[in-house]
Parts: sequence; C-alpha cells; structure tokens
Amino acid sequence: MTSPVLLFLIERGQNLEPNKQELFLRLLEQIKWQHLPEEQELFTGAAIDKVEVHTASKRWEFVISLKQVLPFTTFLRFNHALANAFEPIAQTTLNLKAQEKTLNDRDLGDYWAYVVSTCGVNSPLIQELCQGKVPYLDDNRVMLLAENEIIKNFLTTQALGPIERTYHRYGFPKFTINTLIDESKSQAKIDEYKEQKARSDAQLAQQAVEAIQKQNEKRQQKAKEKETVTVDGPVQLGKKIADDAEIRQMATITEEERSVVVQGYIFDKEVRTLRSERKLLIIKVTDYSSSMVIKKFSRNEEDEAMFDALAVGKWVKIRGSVQEDTYMRDLAMNAYDIVEVAHEGRKDTAPKDHKRAELHVHSNMSMMDATNSISDYVKQAATWGQKAIAITDHSTLQAFPEAHSAGLKNNVKILYGVEANVVDDGQPIAYNEQHVKLKDATYVVFDTETTGLSARYDKVIELAAVKMKDGEVIERFEQFIDPGHPLSQTTIKLTSITDDMVRGSKSEKEVFEMFQEFCKGSIIVGHNATFDVDFMNTGYARHGLPLIGEPWLDTLPMARLLYPEMKGFRLNTLAKKLNVNLEHHHRAIYDAEATGYIYYAMLKDAEEKFNIEYHDQFNTQNDDDTYKHQHPFHAVILAKTQEGLKNLFKVASESMVKYFYRIPRVPRSVLDKYREGLIVGSACADGEVFTAMMQKGYEQAKEKAKYYDYLEVQPKALYAPLIEQELVKNNKNLEEIIANMVQLAEELKIPIAATGDVHFMNKEDAIYRKILIHSQGGANPLNKLRDLPDAHFRTTDEMLEDFAFLGEEKAQKVVVTDPNRIVDMCDEITPVKDKLYTPKMPGAEDDIKNLTLNKAHEWYGDPLPDIVQKRVDKELKSVIGNGFSVIYLISQKLVAKSNKDGYLVGSRGSVGSSLVATLTGITEVNPLPPHYRCPKCKWSHFYEKGEYGSGYDLPDKECPECGTELVKDGQEIPFETFLGFKGNKVPDIDLNFSGDYQPVAHNYTKVLFGENNVFRAGTIGTVADKTAYGYVKAYERDTEQNLRGAEVDRLAKGATGVKRTTGQHPAGILVVPDYLDIYDFTPIQYPADDLTAAWKTTHFDFHSIHDNILKLDCLGHDDPTMIRMLQDLSGIEPKTIPTDDPGVMKLFSGTDILGVTPEQIQSKTGTLGIPEFGTRFVRGMLEETHPKTFAELVKISGLSHGTDVWLGNAEELIQNGTVTMPEVIGCRDDIMMDLIHMGVESDLAFKIMEHVRKGRGIPDEWQAAMRESEVPEWYIGACLKIKYMFPKAHAAAYVLMALRIAYFKVYYPLVYYAAYFSVRADDFDLVSMAHGKESVKAAMKEINDKGNEATAKEKNLLTVLELANEMLERGFEFKMVDLNKSDASDWLIEDNTLIAPFTAVPGLGLNVAKQIVAAREEQDFLSKEDLAKRGKVSATIIDFMTENHVLDDLPDENQLSLFENLF
Repeated sequence: MTSPVLLFLIERGQNLEPNKQELFLRLLEQIKWQHLPEEQELFTGAAIDKVEVHTASKRWEFVISLKQVLPFTTFLRFNHALANAFEPIAQTTLNLKAQEKTLNDRDLGDYWAYVVSTCGVNSPLIQELCQGKVPYLDDNRVMLLAENEIIKNFLTTQALGPIERTYHRYGFPKFTINTLIDESKSQAKIDEYKEQKARSDAQLAQQAVEAIQKQNEKRQQKAKEKETVTVDGPVQLGKKIADDAEIRQMATITEEERSVVVQGYIFDKEVRTLRSERKLLIIKVTDYSSSMVIKKFSRNEEDEAMFDALAVGKWVKIRGSVQEDTYMRDLAMNAYDIVEVAHEGRKDTAPKDHKRAELHVHSNMSMMDATNSISDYVKQAATWGQKAIAITDHSTLQAFPEAHSAGLKNNVKILYGVEANVVDDGQPIAYNEQHVKLKDATYVVFDTETTGLSARYDKVIELAAVKMKDGEVIERFEQFIDPGHPLSQTTIKLTSITDDMVRGSKSEKEVFEMFQEFCKGSIIVGHNATFDVDFMNTGYARHGLPLIGEPWLDTLPMARLLYPEMKGFRLNTLAKKLNVNLEHHHRAIYDAEATGYIYYAMLKDAEEKFNIEYHDQFNTQNDDDTYKHQHPFHAVILAKTQEGLKNLFKVASESMVKYFYRIPRVPRSVLDKYREGLIVGSACADGEVFTAMMQKGYEQAKEKAKYYDYLEVQPKALYAPLIEQELVKNNKNLEEIIANMVQLAEELKIPIAATGDVHFMNKEDAIYRKILIHSQGGANPLNKLRDLPDAHFRTTDEMLEDFAFLGEEKAQKVVVTDPNRIVDMCDEITPVKDKLYTPKMPGAEDDIKNLTLNKAHEWYGDPLPDIVQKRVDKELKSVIGNGFSVIYLISQKLVAKSNKDGYLVGSRGSVGSSLVATLTGITEVNPLPPHYRCPKCKWSHFYEKGEYGSGYDLPDKECPECGTELVKDGQEIPFETFLGFKGNKVPDIDLNFSGDYQPVAHNYTKVLFGENNVFRAGTIGTVADKTAYGYVKAYERDTEQNLRGAEVDRLAKGATGVKRTTGQHPAGILVVPDYLDIYDFTPIQYPADDLTAAWKTTHFDFHSIHDNILKLDCLGHDDPTMIRMLQDLSGIEPKTIPTDDPGVMKLFSGTDILGVTPEQIQSKTGTLGIPEFGTRFVRGMLEETHPKTFAELVKISGLSHGTDVWLGNAEELIQNGTVTMPEVIGCRDDIMMDLIHMGVESDLAFKIMEHVRKGRGIPDEWQAAMRESEVPEWYIGACLKIKYMFPKAHAAAYVLMALRIAYFKVYYPLVYYAAYFSVRADDFDLVSMAHGKESVKAAMKEINDKGNEATAKEKNLLTVLELANEMLERGFEFKMVDLNKSDASDWLIEDNTLIAPFTAVPGLGLNVAKQIVAAREEQDFLSKEDLAKRGKVSATIIDFMTENHVLDDLPDENQLSLFENLF
C-alpha cells in the first residue's frame, strides 16, 4: 500500500532529508489525488517535513508545509483521501504549516464548524457553538460574540484553547480569540452571517453533489475494473501473522477471547452481499480438534477478490476475536487477518519404481463402514505416484463403475475385487469315523477351560470329563493344570477359576497322559468339540504324545442338523429345549455332564428323524441351510481377467440372492465353481489363515493357506483389537504371527502383500467412521471396542516403517515387490460395457414394419399419400437400422395387453413424435401435420404450412368423394425430437399404466422375455445431510460432549454419501438381450436385501449402466384408472369422446357451462380437478389466455411445465400485445417447426431447438441465420430466456387424457365426481361435505387463511374441498357413510347424491373398510357391539359414526343375546 521510500523513512522516524517535495508528490500519487483546476497552485512547493509513527495506537502523523492555508473544501478532500488510502494500515492525522501568516474572514468562518467538532472538547454546548456565531476579524483581532454569560465562561475556561490549537494544526497562524457578550445581538451581523452561511452551505452542497457523482463514476469504473482484480500468490486479508504467533487448538477455545490465532482447513464457504454492497465472508474452518465459523467483512474490491480466491480445501491462519454470535447462538470468530498457509499433505517419497500398491480398499459403498469415494483414493494414489489400486468393498461391487472412470481419468490401474464373507459348505459332526453302534457305546464327554482362544499361545487350565454308558454317568475325571503364570482378570471372570485353584496342581503332561488313558475304547463327545480337540491335539504334540485316535463327535453341528428352527445353539439354550438341568454353567465338569445328557436326548431324535444308528452315518446327512450356521471368514477375491470379472459378478450375485443370511455369504463350493479368472487372497485378521496362525499354529495355517493365491498381512495398528480382546497376548506374539505368515508364503511360493484395510483417507478422518459405526449400536460388534483400528490410506514410507520389524529385505518384499507382482497378474479390465445392447425378438423388424404399413394402409389407403410414405420410410429406416424395433415391439405388446384388459395407456415423453409409434398403437398422438382422412374411401388432405396448430381444431367436414364424416387428426411433431436428427438417439419409451394395472404390466415383461432376463432398476440410498446430522448429534449425546455447530457440520459432512441401503426404481425395468446374460452388465440382488421381494434388481445403480441395457419405464398413473372408472360408471367408450366438443372447450375459459358463477366456486374457469389444468398456476394462465383450441391447450400444458417459458417470457409478450396466444412458443417442437415454416434450414432448426430446450442459448452465427430468414426479434429474445422445455408429444398425450376427463365433468357430473373422489382424493372433511356448501366454504376459508403456513396435507384437502364445493353448487349432495350401502373405498351414486365410502371416515383404513363390507355380506349388523367385533372397528370410529347419525338404528349391545339359546 505505502511506497517503499515512505515506509523506509517512516520506520526510521527521523527528520526527512531526501527531497521532501519529491516525497510529497509521491504521497499524492499514492493517495490517488486529483487536482481540481483551481487547486493547481495550492500545492506548489509543498513538502513532507516529518512522519511520526505511534506504534501502540497505530496512528501516523503527517507534518506537511504549504504555501498558504488550504480552502476548506480542498482540505476536506485531501484529509479524506489520505485517511482512505492508509485505512488498512493505520489511522492518519494531519499537521499543516502554512508559510503565509495572514488571516481572513472566509477561512475562519468556513473552518469554524469543523474545527469545533474535531477539537476534542466534549460538551453539549459545542452544538450551540457550531450553530451560532462564527469568529470574525476586527482590526486584525479575532473576535467571537457569545450569546450570554454562560457561553462566554464555557469558551474562556474550556473551549478556546483546544479550538485555537486545532486552527493552528490546520495551517492557520497562531492567534487568540477574544469573546464579547453580544448585547445588541447585532441582528445585522447575524443576518449577514446567516445569508453568508446559506450561500456557503449551498456551495458546499453543490460541491458535495459533484463529489458524490465523481465517486459514483469512480465506483462504476471500479466495477468495470473489478473483474480484472486478480489475486496472485497466496491469499492475505489484513496483516501478516508472525510465524512464531502461538496457534491455539480450536478445542481449547471455550469462551470469548480478545485475540487468538488459529490455523486450519476450510471445509465450507459462503460469501453474502449485504445491503450496503459490502460483502461478508463466512468460512468454516477445522484443525481436526474442533471447528469454528469465521466471519469477515470486505473493505474494498481487493478484499472481495481475496474472498473469491479463498476456496474450500485451502489451509489458513487466522487472527481474530472470539465472540458469542447472537445470530448463531454459538461462539464464532471475527477475523482481523486471514493468511493462506502452505499445508504439506502426506508425500510418498519412495523412488518411482518402488512404490507400493494398495490391494485392500473400502469405499463409501461398504455399507455404513467407510467414508471416502473410490475416486478420492484413486486420485490420491495418482498424486503419490502409485500405479495401481484395488477396490475391495464388503460384499458389494457397487463402486466398480465409479472406479473405472476414476482409473481412466487419473491413469491408475484398477483391480476389481470384493472382500467376501466365505463360509464352509458343511461341518462334519463325526470325526475319525468308525462303524460303531451308538446306542451301546461308552462315551467320554469332556470340556476344557483355557486361558484364551489360541491353542498355540494359550493353555488348558482345567480338564473335566464324565464317562457315560446307557445314559448314566459311570466315572468322572477332573483335573486342574498349573499354567505356570498368574491368570488374567478376563480368564478368572469367564471361567470362575482362580490362581489358588490351579496352584500346585499336576503338570500338563501328566494330566494329558491320564486323560488319554481315561478315553481308551470310548467315543469322545464335546459341545463345540473342534475347539477343545484342537487344544488337546496341540498340547499332545507339544509333549510328543499321540494325537486323538478315538472316534469323536461334536454336538454343536449335530444340534444344527436336528433343530434348524432354533436361533442359537448354546449349551444352556439346548439344555432348556431338551429339559436338561444345567447348573454352574462354564465350569468344566458341570458342562461336561450336562453335554452328556443333552447328547443322549439328541441321539434319540437323530434316530427318529434320520435313522442314524452308527457313528459313521452322521456325515451322510445333507443340510441345505448349512451356510447359515457356519461362521463366515473374510477373503479378498480379485478379478484377474475379463472372464474372471463375470465370474466375480456371479459369485457376488449368488451371495446376495441365494445365500443371504444376515449378510451375503459365499459358500466355498460356489467360489470353487466360479474360480476361473479369479485370484483369492487371505484378507485381514478375520481371514481363516491369519486366525489359524493365531489360534492353531503354523501347520494348521499351512493347510488353510494352500487354498489361496496370495496371503495378506497388515500393519500392527490394524490388529490392535486382537490385543484389546486378549486374542493375542502382546506385541511380541503379534510380530511373531506376522513373521510366520511371511515365512508361510515363502514356503508355499505365493506372494504376500502388506495391505492397509483402508476405510478412510487420513488419520484424522477416523472420527467420521466412528460416527457411522456408533449409529448402528449393538448391531455392529465394532462398537464393543474401546478404539477402532487406524485404517487410513498409507504411503509406501509409512508402510515400510510399519513392517520395519521384519528387516529391510522382507519389508520391501511384502510392501512393494509382492503387491506389484499381484497387480501384474491382473489384466486391464472394464466393468461397464461400451454400447447399448438391445434385446432381440425373432422377426421384430418384420413385425414392426407390417404393423406400421397395415395400419397406414387402413387409414390412408394404398398407395400412401406422399407425405405419409416419406415419413414412414424415414422412421422405419431409423428404427430398424439402429436395432430399435424390439423396443417398439415390446411397448406395442404391453400397450395392446393393457388395452385388451380394459385399461387405456397414456404415453409420456417424446414417443408421440414417432408416426411408427402411432401406427403400431403405442401412442394416440399422431405426429403428422393436421389433416382430414376418410375412414371409408381413404381420401386425405394435409395442411403443411402451419395453417392449423392441431388436426383436432379443423372444422367438421364431410368427404368430398363419398360424403362420409371425415376423421380429423395430426399434431405436427417432428420425428427428430424423439430419436435425434440422425435417428440414432436411444429411444426412451415411457408408458403411463393405470396404477391398478402396473404390477400386471411389469409381470407381463417376465412372460415376454423370461424370468431371468428382466430385472428392476436398482438404486443406492446413501446417508443424507439430515441423517448424518442426526448421527452426529446422537454421538455427541452418547459421548457426553458439547460440540460447536461448525464442528457438528464438519462431522456430518464427513458421514454423508455413505451407502446406507439399496432400493428399486418404481417403474424402470431392464431387459437383458437373450444373447447375453445379466452378469455381462451387473450383478443382481434383492432391493434392501429383502428376500421376499417380488423382483430382483440390478446391483449397480441403474444410472451407471443406463447406456448399455434397455430400460422400460412402466409407470403407475391415476389418469388411466380414473378413465377406467368413468367408463365403468357411464358405459361410454373413452376413445369415442370428441376432442373438439364446444361445451368442453368452454370449461377452459369460464364457468358458465357448469351452471355456476366464478364467485360460487372461487375460480374463474371450470377446470378444477382436470389433470394438468386444475392447479392455481395453470388456472391463472387460462384466465389470461382464454384458450379455444386443442393446439392452445397443448401450448398451455407446455408453458406450464417449462422453465422461464411462461413467467417473464410468453406472459409478458401476450400482456403487452406483441403476440397472441397461438403464436407463442409452448413446447420444444414448436421451435423446430416454426423455424422451418419461417424458412430456416431443417438441420439448423433442430440444433437451435436442442440448444434452447436445455437453456444453452443460441450462438451468434445461428442468430444471424435466423435474422436472414426474417425470424422476428421477439422470437429470438424469447428463445434466449428459456431454461427447459416440454416435448409437444408429452403435452398432447396429457391434454388428450384431460379432455376425456373434462367431457365427463361437463356432461356426466355425478359420474365424474364419484370417480374423482374415489381415485384421486385421499383426504376428506366428511362432516363438512355432508353438511353442505356453507360448512365446506368455512373449511376452505380456514385453510386459505393459513396461507403458506398450511401443511401439505391441508393443501391436498383444500383441492378436495374446492371440488366438493363445486359439486354442491351444481346442485348435488353428499351423504354421510351409510352402514348398509357404502362401499369400502368407492363413492356410490344414488339419485342426486354421492354416498361416502367407509375409507372417508377419519382414521378408518382400507383393510378395516373391506372387513366391514365382508362382515355386512355375511349378515346385517345387530348392534354397535356387533359392528365393533365383526367389523374390527375401533371405539373412536364407532363414536364418530354415532355422532354423525350413521348408527341411529343400532342399539349399543345385542338385544337378542338373552334368548338366543332358547330358540
């Protein structure tokens, strides 16, 4: 801001020797001073004598010498410019020295008010001085008249000294002011003064106005320049903050503070423009200990440019005061200074060809378990120079499509995989099988108590057994074993065995030898015996004793086989089921004895259910549900080839569809079946190899490891829970287990990869995962842990450090060499297809061609008129050439079936732009230009120059050839809007089925293509902002913290976007072509894993495969249902209803046709309850436009659904008389057809339409072409405003449905109202409706008075009441529910009234309504009690019915009950 020279001098604070005049000129430059012409002379020879810097008060005093005292206005401008320029740095004061020592009246008077107000005297009398007399010269003495004694005293004692000094400071020579009391009040002087003051005030006002104008011009100039204010280098607002300033952690700021410095990361930013045009910057910053809201106001354009440059993601250092913000009711910081700081992210400094690759990553598609998207990880890997990364979510492949695009974008190779829950297919019941008869055998039933779960690292401390024969105990064995170290608290708690009990007992070897002797000649039995047998065999091996050779069996899998219906199979649960007494559970001898009795009870059941008599018969039993009972272990499955990817899709699909039980499970046999092209890795601590190494030792782990293609180990921090749960005793054991894993991989000659089990990006992000897991409560076992393991994305350096304990060579192998070997084993794979694969139906092309031509000849004769022939040829070429025939044929079959079953189908979207669709019966909208055709002799005539907007608007006419009444048709819609100009855009055929018929239409697709080729479109539901906010608040409550609002926002932000559930699109059905299968596109699953759902869905979100597979949209809609009901009630075939009935048309411009006035129904048109035309917005449009033709109604439908098409556009054009209704642009197709009619070339007309409908404007060269064809300016202007437009075909289809419904409203009112209230209305105010129009109007007023406060339910009710009021005004009535006549849900017509259905009663649902009707059919209700009992009606509803006289004929209780038994 300040010039370097000046700053240098200021810092020295000395008398200035360098050229003072030059310095003054430099100052003028710096404060951007501009002389007015008359001021040129004033500053000649001016110089800066000195600048005093007062550091403490941040004030700079400029001492400047001048030729003479400055005129007051110049002085003011100069002072202001100086203060402004230096505002960011310091306050300024001026001290002027003038060489001329003369005084004059003018300067004395002009400066007076300013001097008085700035002299520093505080007193109410100061005001008096400013407004009263001014000093004057009398014989070179300065005189001042005081009005009275009080003022004179005040002047002499207090004011004159400071006033004289202030005059002197502004360049006046030293003088004294003499006061006189103005006895005569010298009126003349006062008048003269007033006049003079008025003159100078006027002059000053004039100058002020000029200055303001200049200021405004400058501001406008600046606004122009503002765009060019750019920020180079780091952002700095305010002053620099010293590097050694103490930075406070945000978490430690808990109260208001005057000045603190914080540093952190911006995670949210907003800039508000205030009324004063200043801007307010609000950023939320976190240092990961907590977060704060920081506010700062802008002072100038540079600040605003800095505000723009501060972006989310930057690191900043901030100094400011902390205050309670009244607006947020929270502590916030008002920033003095904000400085951007460089924040070094983590770096991967390993050499380029020695980087690791992460092979175990969980993205936010791992349900409620990981926080970052795969794109984040891929981008980070690319930044670190890692060339590959694997995506391995829990049981899901939903991140594959995103991973694919992220890989391409960042040039990182993606390995596609999954961390699956694998289960063994079965578990033997009998081991060391022998053909021994079970009934007669002797058994040893044993149980052990141990110091932990690892046979390798833990010891048996109690061995107890009972010998049994024929169901009786014949001998007992009970021994403690001294483990040689004190027992841990956990062991004592679990086993109730104390150190005293084991101290001094026999050695392990002795006890084991005794037990082997005890077991000879018996069958050994145990509950979960595999655990105990492992312990025994490991112990035997340790002492060189022979392993268990006797036949043995495990009662746990035996119980699962016999009692599959049970939820759990613990000893106490089984004892309860089989009536066995179990005391002192968890002491070995009692457990053993109880197990013996349980075994005998089960043996009886095994013989009865499965005829098992011998030991070797147990394992021959097949159990289909065995996958549910096995304990799942983790394995990572990677796709090695493209074929392998398809197999991976199959494995994942089977796990979600066939083997889902609480979680998706992969039976080992399924993995074996699809193993071609897959690589299987041993996964984390939950994998079977690591578990075996930890619990059973090297040999067992080696057996398990033979199944895998590579092994996996992770940093010790990730195994921390094992130590917390005492599964691993200490760090030494953990290092030994990891080292053994490495040795095992080397022995088996397979790679071993160090992976990070990544669940989030950086260490500090762990909190987000913690909140997600906390939200699941007891359902997630991780909530039992004190701390979650540190699962951030590690660099090569971090990983090498984590494995340094293995030695440098081994660490390099597991971290770098082997993971990259695995990467090289996998091909480059793409999980998504490159083009659309449409299903094939044999002969579809011929079917479409024949259907089209047959109907065309039936309508237009043979040969076809030229215009029809050309359009049919063009469309068939496009439809058949691009393989879309099947799409048309499917739609044709669905519509034909629905029509055959008695339900009309409305077409949605732009399918009505296709003549082939019209001729094959998919849509009723005919896209040809308006025309007549003769149904008898096939004569036709087309209007191709835009004379009519719609064929329905042609006047009635008889055939000139044969006199038959002509058919009028044609909406003039170009085919291009459907399939693009080249006819190759994938068609999107949306069909509106009746809501009642939709499931039937959906199931019909299964009939057409087969169950395995149609799937519902799947969706993925993620955690939304509000839900995340709820999780954070619950976490805050449960951990008893008190978080600032900004911190809650940050934590919620971290938890959003994580997959929470899956679902299905309500209408989308995907059809797989029969030459491929679904696994070529996506895996499959049930929506939300609901195995009872009627449809399976795609596993990938359908948007990611939208361009590869055909999607049919079969929507459910009320209009077809309503038309069906109107048809049933009236017997009128809807397709015979005329489209140009004058009575129906009158409905759209007034209310006369209904026989009511606008005041009666509170609407100026009669369109209440007509689809598309009943809302207030559209009724408002109708009032302004008074449409009279079908074409205009289509326009209105288009206008009401577009964005910026009506409001501020067409509406204004009509109001100011530029155009009339038929000329405005309503739908996107209008643009293309209008421009072609005006002479614009058709290809360009199409391009302009496509641009305008998406709100992309019109490029200049196209505008020039439009002007050449004399397109009016208003038309071009209207196009430029439009943001989104409706397709005309969609509007035409909707209007057609609306007109049919309107026809009934005009001519069959009761039929219409009965259908409307039955189909479209959900909420009723039955009491008001039955009481007549006054109470309905009162109910309407009550809702209207609430304005925007009304709830959505009330707004829906208002619509129903408006129609009820209209019906009542038309002379019809409502009747309260009638117990003997009412239907469950449909309104019934009786004479002039509608009888309400049971569902119209508040709180009475459809099921109860059906129950009442069913009970009534059995026999009439005898009493209220009978109604309550048989109709299952609640007391509240009985009360409602009683109050409203529905039950007047019924007694409270059954009167006949006394005599019933007598007859």
